[in-house]
Formats: sequence, C-alpha cells, structure tokens
Amino acid sequence: MMKLDWRYQHQEVDVVIVGAGAAGGVLAQELSDAGLSVVILEAGPLRSTQKDLASDELAMQSLGWQETRIVSGDDPLTMGHNNSGYGVGGGTVHFTGVFLRFHESDFKTRSIDGVGEDWPIHYKDLEPYYNRIERDIGVAGPRHFPWGNYHGPYPLPEREALSPNAEMFRIGCSKLNIQTVVTPLAIVTAPFKGRPPCINRGFCNQGCMPTSKFTTLTVHIPKAMESGAVLLADCMATQILMKDDLASGVLFMHQGVEYRQRAKLVIVCAFAVETPRLLLNSETSRYPEGLANSSGWVGRGIMPHSSYDVYAKFDYEVRLYKGTPVLSSTQDFYATDRSRGFARGYTLHAHGSRPLEFAKGIAGGASNGAPLWGKMLRETMLDYNYYGRITMVGEVLPYAGNRVTLSEEKDPFGLPRAHVSFSYGDNDLRLIDHAVDQMSAILRAASGKVEHIVSDTAHLMGGCRMGNDPEESVVNSFCQSHDVPNLFICDASVFVTSSGVNPTNTIMAIAARTADYIIDKASKNELK
Repeated sequence: MMKLDWRYQHQEVDVVIVGAGAAGGVLAQELSDAGLSVVILEAGPLRSTQKDLASDELAMQSLGWQETRIVSGDDPLTMGHNNSGYGVGGGTVHFTGVFLRFHESDFKTRSIDGVGEDWPIHYKDLEPYYNRIERDIGVAGPRHFPWGNYHGPYPLPEREALSPNAEMFRIGCSKLNIQTVVTPLAIVTAPFKGRPPCINRGFCNQGCMPTSKFTTLTVHIPKAMESGAVLLADCMATQILMKDDLASGVLFMHQGVEYRQRAKLVIVCAFAVETPRLLLNSETSRYPEGLANSSGWVGRGIMPHSSYDVYAKFDYEVRLYKGTPVLSSTQDFYATDRSRGFARGYTLHAHGSRPLEFAKGIAGGASNGAPLWGKMLRETMLDYNYYGRITMVGEVLPYAGNRVTLSEEKDPFGLPRAHVSFSYGDNDLRLIDHAVDQMSAILRAASGKVEHIVSDTAHLMGGCRMGNDPEESVVNSFCQSHDVPNLFICDASVFVTSSGVNPTNTIMAIAARTADYIIDKASKNELK
C-alpha cells in the first residue's frame, strides 16, 4: 500500500478528480501540465506493472471492480472485470487495447436513423483530440482504414505476425467478400517513449507487464505527478461536498478514516455505475434527488455493448491464447441498412480467449442450449486448442428505464450499493441476431463447426448524458454540469449513444477536449 501524499490535506486545490482511469488520467496530466493544483482520488490501489501484475487469469480478476452491485431487468448485466476497472489506470490496465474512433453518424443517430438521441457535438469537434491522443500514446494501425471518417495513417505501423485466430477470421471474411483490417491498437509496434514493442505475450487482459500496451497507469498518471499532481490511491469517494450552489470538495475514506479534500473544481470520472452512484449519494436539502439531477437523468440511459461470442471447432489447432487478443476486425456491418430489419450496427473482432474465459463462457453464458458442466465441460476443454472465436461490439440504444439507482443494501463504507437495471430493446435483439448469424457464417466459411454462442456484454456507458437542454441531460457539451457550474462529469457516463465500437479512444478524446475548456476558462478566471 502506497504512502499517501497529504500535502494538500488542509488546503483548497484548484481541481480534485475522482477516478484515475482513461478520462481521469488525461485530465490529471493536462490540468497539472497547465499549472493547476490537482488531487486525484482513486478507490483502488496503485500497482506496479512488474510487481503486481501477473500472467494469471484468475489472480488478475482483481483488476476489475469486484464490489457487489445489485442487478435486475430482463437481461441483468454481469458486473466486474469485463466492464470496469479497479485501481490506478482503471479499465485501461486490463482492456484489449482496441483503439477505434466513433463515426460521424454515431453523433447523429436521431437525425440520420430516427433512433437514440443526437449528441451536442460532432465528429469534427473530437477529431483534433483523437489525433492528439493517438499520437501521444503511440497507436498502431493499418495503412488504410476503410470505414468512418478517419482512414489513416496511424502514428505507428500495423501489427505483423497475426495470431492464428485472426488469420482464420480473415480467411472466412475473404470468402464472404467481407473487408478486414489489422485492428488499430494502443499497443506499440516499435520503441516509443520508453515503452518496448509488443512481443505477443497475449496477457493484455491481465495487464501488460512490459508496458507495450498503453494505460494511464504508466503514461498519464506518472506525467501528471511529475507536474505536481497528487495521487491518493485506496481512497473511496463517498460524497461531493457543497457550499451554497457550488461544489466545495470531496469526502472520502482511507483505511477506515474519513477525510475531505477541498477544491475549487470537482471532476467525477468514476465509471458509468460509480459516477451516478456518487452523485445520487450526494443529495442535499437543495438537491434532494442527488447532484446534477434536476433533469432526472442521472443514472438513466445506461448502455452496454452487446458482446456475444461465437466459438467454432476446427480440424486444426487455433490456440486462442496465442498473441494479442484482438488483431483483426471488420466494420462492414457498422452503418444502418434497413433491409436487415434494425437500425445502427456493429463491429466484429477476431478475439482470442484464455482457458478460464472460454470455460466460464461455455459453462454459464451459452445461449444456444444448456450450459456445459461436468463431464461435457471437461471433454470440451480438452479440445480448447481447436476452437476459434469471433466477438461482436454491438450498438445498444439508450432507454430511460435502463438505469443506475441506489439500493437499500449498504457496502462496507456504509454507502447504498448501486442497483443496475438493464433490458435489451427489440432493435438491440434484432441486431444481435444478425451479428450472430454473420459471425457463424464467417466461422463456417473458414471451415469451422459452430458449437457455442455465448451471451455477453461489455463497455458500460451512459447514466449522465451530455446535451444542450438541461431538462433532458446532465452535462453540457464540455461535460460541465447544468446544475452545478464547478462540477464536471467526464467519463463514459456522458455518452448519449453507445456506437458499435470500443469506447476508450472517445472517452479520452472527450477528456482532452474538456481539459482544454477548463484550462481556457481558468486562464480567463471564468470558472466559478
């Protein structure tokens, strides 16, 4: 456990940031580099990539938030390692490194396709920040990316020596005239700012010990601290403090003792569950429904990605553990095609799987028959090396009834546990069916026999959506609360729609844009 730096314990700092993940890390570096005094509160530990990470699936489940969350709805979400991080770096410590941009259409789904809601920003607003983030962390990508607004080139060249699973995917797609590319990844392919090139260890989801894969744990947070930011790990934020109509700081717990950090500006970057939970738990007599919640949208409109997996058995060894998990992708099914019977679309990835993940999926999440157990599971696992896998990242539309609320049950800090309710809509289910059919067709075209379809979700977003109308949203286009002007919310919870692509790049681009806004306003003394 790290020794905490208490230099600001009895002082008011310029900014306190709750959460040291994808967004919190970017904000911490940008704001501290600009000369602002910054304190970062992180509920989880500060880990050493060399001492605390391990090439061990079971042990590294601890990288995800394991605290109990109450789930309900027609399609209750599985919470934990698959969709949230715990510790400095957040989910960037154990994500696959897939680093894709939203398309312009993702920001205008209501105008273009008549579903979801339009964002108050467009692709062009984030484009310079996509460019900056990809350059700063060394994203490696294909020579030409054929979909969306950005077609390359990426800062670093694409990965070579694809995994057998990625090659299988490309063969199957080619036979069906489906375009594929080497996946853009936040994993360096050449020495880059002290990080060594990837050597295909394949333990990306267990944390990258060599630091070839980007994470704010090794990139943004250390730089922020070099610029004077203070990191307080193992510190659980319990309440945003208010003075009149302004945020005045954050109450937090460390080793059973309660502390407070006063600040001129509070930024919450705590994930799509913990951010609404903290806001709702910070109610006052002036804000009886929770902070920033005059619209009633705090906690509403949460969206995972539908992330079904299709496994097929081959006559030859695929060895799903080999290489970086995701090395080939297609977005041929990304844009709306009304002939398919649904709006919006999805990305497909050739996605590796380690033995425990594979066993857990077919034992508990199979949607094409009874889950395997006992003798059947054991016999299937003996053939693990012969299975290939494709995963979808499917857009899920926002529904007000899918939400985070506070339960009656309390956690060890005495806080109400989060209650997460989720159900798929009809459009979501039709999209999933189409994607499963396409994944199955690709696997069969590559000479595989489809045996297991596993239902899954990932990348939880929404819950504090941005918008221009304070009656229909929580924050403005710069992530500033409509209700409390010195309270910012900046993480995946501000997403208006989910898109059909991994969200990390967009989370970080929004954070960089928000940082520029704060720095500009601070320089003009326009922030309250």
